[in-house]
Amino acid sequence: MSSILVFAESTDGKFKKTSREAVSYAAEMGGDVTAVAFGDIEQSELESLGNNGAGKVLHAGDDKLNQGVIQAYATALAQAVEQTGSEIVVMSKSSLGDAIAARLAAKIGAALAGNVVSLPDTSNGFVVKRSIYTNKAFVNVDMKEGKKIIAVKKNAVAIKEDGGSATVESFSPDLGDSDFAVKITKTEKAEGDILLPEADLVVSGGRGLKGPENWDMIEELAGELGAATGCSKPVSDMGWRPHHEHVGQTGVKVAPSLYIAIGISGAIQHLAGVNASKVLVAINKDPEAPFFKAADYGIVGDAFEVVPKLIDAVKASND
Repeated sequence: MSSILVFAESTDGKFKKTSREAVSYAAEMGGDVTAVAFGDIEQSELESLGNNGAGKVLHAGDDKLNQGVIQAYATALAQAVEQTGSEIVVMSKSSLGDAIAARLAAKIGAALAGNVVSLPDTSNGFVVKRSIYTNKAFVNVDMKEGKKIIAVKKNAVAIKEDGGSATVESFSPDLGDSDFAVKITKTEKAEGDILLPEADLVVSGGRGLKGPENWDMIEELAGELGAATGCSKPVSDMGWRPHHEHVGQTGVKVAPSLYIAIGISGAIQHLAGVNASKVLVAINKDPEAPFFKAADYGIVGDAFEVVPKLIDAVKASND
């Protein structure tokens, strides 16, 4: 297989877990894997992509590329495609990735497939499997164009961790004023040790918690598990929790290995944002709560009795 280019997305100088998944996905495809990274990133962090399967990293360290300006990233990636002669571009599916992928596809005349969940089947064409309808169905797509862009769904592949250090080369894309016509004037970042979109474990609470004063046990359980905290839309609408913790179709869509829903009834909009999780656990005193139909495991009981016991059990296992 020919050269594969991977867009490695970073935050505060660190590569996202999903970007390491994208590099690992490309490595599993075979061929020469080159990653492209933008902004202020330490040499050791750039080299670490080799552990995930990248042989080389092109680094454009211009400070103007720290903010994630979509048009500038798309232009730079198009030039990286030309420089490396890559026929395939891989990136993680994210809010930034989605916007860049569409523009890049138009620039280089490529076929685009998002939410990809498995490696391409090249036995008869170039067929990728995509998750659709909020992860309720799958579709196989034959990508017929010469150049192809694949946006990989979170947690679709295991991260490769048996490589070495990647070679890092300076990359200086030719960017003009039109690439920075949109100015980012303010960025509000979610707070917390573990950010919700990147979390592998999530503990989420709903109106069953009865008020913001009872959120300590959600945070304690999350802390013991090393998980991020989330909430249902009504909780964020009432101001119990910040809006960046709102999980659901109109909030943050998550795909962790484990999602624990406490006191959340399971409205269809919430389920649409969490049903890509590998394991769903529901804790609710209402045995008819819709969440139980989607959950892999369920506990019918009062959260104020169940959660403290669960915290004690996790603490005991951590000792």
